[in-house]
Amino acid sequence: MIASRIRESFAVLQTIVAAAGLPAAGAKPIRLGENDLWRLPDEIVVRISRVGQEHVATREVAVARWLADNAVPAVRPLPVEQPVHACGRAATFWELLPPHQPGTEADLAPLLRQLHDLPKPSFPVGKLDPFVRVANRISSARTVGEDDRQWLLRRLEDLRQEWEALPAGRPACVIHGDAWRGNCAVSGGEARLLDFERTSVGPPEWDLTSTAVAYDTFGSLTEEEYHTYCELYGYDVMAWPGYETLRGIRELRLVTFALQTADYDSAAFAQAQYRIDCVRGRRGPRPWGWEAVG
Repeated sequence: MIASRIRESFAVLQTIVAAAGLPAAGAKPIRLGENDLWRLPDEIVVRISRVGQEHVATREVAVARWLADNAVPAVRPLPVEQPVHACGRAATFWELLPPHQPGTEADLAPLLRQLHDLPKPSFPVGKLDPFVRVANRISSARTVGEDDRQWLLRRLEDLRQEWEALPAGRPACVIHGDAWRGNCAVSGGEARLLDFERTSVGPPEWDLTSTAVAYDTFGSLTEEEYHTYCELYGYDVMAWPGYETLRGIRELRLVTFALQTADYDSAAFAQAQYRIDCVRGRRGPRPWGWEAVG
């Protein structure tokens, strides 16, 4: 299944790079998931969006250039006309980062503070939709039992209602949208933001909840590490009355991502079911020790 996924993605890559006047020979996959990332031999990263995400690819490039204009450390798009369209998909082209290591929450917090403090850009970035693709993931999942599927759909509707009734929080701003440490890289002593697919205008608490969930739900952060993150950003989202709703939405998204992954990678099935059992109250209180999938 994984090998066929690579072959399918490479066939799309060949068409895309040909349209851009670049060779595909020697390309290596970096990650095939929500989007497909490939490295070309001449230190170019190609990011291939899913079908129907052309507007997202265009926005990603605009956001990255806006961050460069405002001196926010981030991955940079190539100075070429993009995105490139082929096979019903949109692709963008980026500078390859120098040798780097994954960032930590302590690296991420100051970058988020810098981003959240920026004035809104002149181009439209759209409004945060925290439920994007969740319903479709639940309905189309092939590895979930019908009882669990119906529970997840009911949970989704409950969270939609809670989202509409969130208590007042910090002022809306441009947010990253998927602000976990995997979207931060450190090279040469400098931390950079990556992946602007979900960048939009919304509550900054949404970005901060990602790290809170790493501590609260995954149990992958110590109390000291979480407190350091809060100190570096200057705010603890877990003290906000709306936190439990955002945590619930994040957890549901993480459940449905595992279900989506399990449809093409059987190794993710056990983790997907474990996550369902956790949110349904079958596995005791948090933290639940969720493991990464995909």
